[in-house]
This record gives sequence, structure tokens and C-alpha cells, in this order.
Amino acid sequence: MNGLDLTKSQKKIARQVIEIGLVREFESGIGNIDRIIQQWKGEKLETKETYYQIFKSLKNFDKHIARRYDGMTGSDYLFILAGQLADKAITIDDLSAFDPDVRDKIVFINRINEE
Repeated sequence: MNGLDLTKSQKKIARQVIEIGLVREFESGIGNIDRIIQQWKGEKLETKETYYQIFKSLKNFDKHIARRYDGMTGSDYLFILAGQLADKAITIDDLSAFDPDVRDKIVFINRINEE
């Protein structure tokens, strides 16, 4: 067992917190598309250009989601959580159910990625 392995109970918590972050990421992605649509409605922007903006936003968001979550395994959980923390999809408070050492590892990985 290496320093990044989680116990069965910690993996269960990780899956729950990852799901919270994923839902928040979906909300953010939908919000970005909604802003494009509202701008189109309010400012009467060109329909064709607005369509391309929506398509590009959705395509980029889908790539982000796929890179982060496709093929996710237990060995990825800490890195996914650190990424969600960096993207503000989860907060330190969302990590409160973890053992302190697991929470510290997530924060540490997040800090390494920021540098």
C-alpha cells in the first residue's frame, strides 16, 4: 500500500465528493452556455456566431469532463479531487468527511499542481 492508496471507506467518501464536484461542474458548464444564449437574446447577436460559441463552449467542456472522469479508478480519486479543488468545483469544507491525512494529501496535490 503506497501513500496514495485509500481505504474502502475513504474511497466511498471520495466517490460521493467527486459526484458533488461533477454536478457543480455540469452546473457551471450549463451556466456558461446560458450566458451565451442570454447575451444573444439581449444584445441580438448574430445567430450563426452564437451557435458556434455554444458549440465551442460545449465541445471544450465535454473534453474537460472526459479528461478528468473517463476511465476513473480508485487510484485517480485523489488527483481528481485535487483538480476539482483547484477548479473550485469543491471546497475544503466538502473534504471534511475524509480522514485528516487524506484531506492533507488532496490539498498537497492541489498545491503542487498550482506551482
